[in-house]
Amino acid sequence: MKRMLFAAVAAVILFSGCGTVQSIIKSSFPYTTSLVVPASSKSNTTLSASSTAGSFDESLGNVNGNQYIKDVKIASARLIASNPRDKSMGMFKSVKLFISNGASGEVMVASRNDVSEHIGSDLVLDIDNSRFFDKYIKGNSLKIRMEYILRDTLTTDVSVRTSLSFSASPGHK
Repeated sequence: MKRMLFAAVAAVILFSGCGTVQSIIKSSFPYTTSLVVPASSKSNTTLSASSTAGSFDESLGNVNGNQYIKDVKIASARLIASNPRDKSMGMFKSVKLFISNGASGEVMVASRNDVSEHIGSDLVLDIDNSRFFDKYIKGNSLKIRMEYILRDTLTTDVSVRTSLSFSASPGHK
């Protein structure tokens, strides 16, 4: 009898807190995508690559979870070499990341202008946490565009995994 009562209370708490649960899930997992920097890219020239990003809850089929959050801010931004895995992000002189969702314009969320030549295969970018990104995250799909300047020409295509983490407050649908 006590187990049934406990299960009933747990179920009530779970279902009544769906908005809060969605907020925790949405703000705890990053949006990620892979971008390809082609070997044909010229050095000392501003170039760009873009792709649609996905989040953990979207990959589980929860496309409406972003309706339960508000006051979305960027928490971190990283670039990680994925192919080849040991490629130094020092290949970039500078990098800027922009997001858009089709309904709203494009906005810069992170950048790095002083990339060290020997930084390694993981690069943390400087974020712009002075604004809210609700209208971008609450769109149908999040597109990430990387604008970059290469230090030198490449001998092979390089895949870069982009990870943007956001923080949010619980909101109501």
